Amino acid sequence: MRMYRRRQTPRNHLTKKPAKKSATKKKADPRTEIAAAMRQMERMMASGDLITQGDLHDLLTSLQGPSATDGLSDAEADRRHQAQELAFEAMEAPTEAQAHKLAKRALKLDPDCVDAIVVMAGIESDSPRKMIEGLQIAVAAGERSLGAKFIEENKGHFWGLIETRPYMRALEQLASLLRGEGFNLDAIKHYEKILALNPNDNQGVRDPLLGVYLATDNLDAARKLLKGYGEDASANFAWARVLERFLSADQPGAAAALKIARKANRFVELYLSGQKGIPKEMPEMYSLGSDEEAVLVLDNMAPAWAEHKEALFWLMEQLMAGALLKATPARSRKRLR
Repeated sequence: MRMYRRRQTPRNHLTKKPAKKSATKKKADPRTEIAAAMRQMERMMASGDLITQGDLHDLLTSLQGPSATDGLSDAEADRRHQAQELAFEAMEAPTEAQAHKLAKRALKLDPDCVDAIVVMAGIESDSPRKMIEGLQIAVAAGERSLGAKFIEENKGHFWGLIETRPYMRALEQLASLLRGEGFNLDAIKHYEKILALNPNDNQGVRDPLLGVYLATDNLDAARKLLKGYGEDASANFAWARVLERFLSADQPGAAAALKIARKANRFVELYLSGQKGIPKEMPEMYSLGSDEEAVLVLDNMAPAWAEHKEALFWLMEQLMAGALLKATPARSRKRLR
């Protein structure tokens, strides 16, 4: 049984070629570029994540393609890379005190070092609201550091450039926290930005975004997202289709979607109907169709179902009807038909 740490999304790296570099720009020392890219790969390997061919392609792309450090002096580019290395160390530090010290050193070298700002926010924030403010600062720093021109020129294949990932991680973390605190419209804005920069959705943000669309009755956007990723056969999308069809007043369509959703992951229904209690901690890994996957689906979709009690009542009716049918002897079933 294959286990997943995160969504593994097919990626087409040829959707858009990297923008050509201007001949007037001064390229940073390639040795520092290579060191930074290799450090990223080492961190992925150390985390236990599956290293895919796409990840290797991303590494090569980041070395050959445009860089946000183009146009900086060698000294400035070197300071930025040193800061990022310190930020990586801070993220992996065994104690909060060490992480704080390393992050402060990184920010002295580069005040816009996104990962260092996120580390500091995590240490210094005493509430979700404070953490949101810290992440907003990190996202703004990332946009300054990368530059508006670089962001626009590389829109559509952003994840393939490894230096963009601190910004993308901060943006996803901000969107997730906003969603958790009930700021759905702000969360939608940031999730949509991530997908615009990287339609291949390596971060899997379409799952929570779909849940927020349904929770806020934005059915047109939900349908567009479902259609845009029509080949997505995940349990998250399968159960979202059930709710979308029900909210669209298409109960036959919802019933048909429910059959597919049950095959994708039968445990989701048990959680939604209250037959299973939701665990306090989120699973780090899951397999398709597993109880752990169902918990992840609930994290994305439960608020949307909770906002529509009539959908939950309908689901309970379907569950009870199915149980009654199973309990009825075969001969009686024929008479019922």
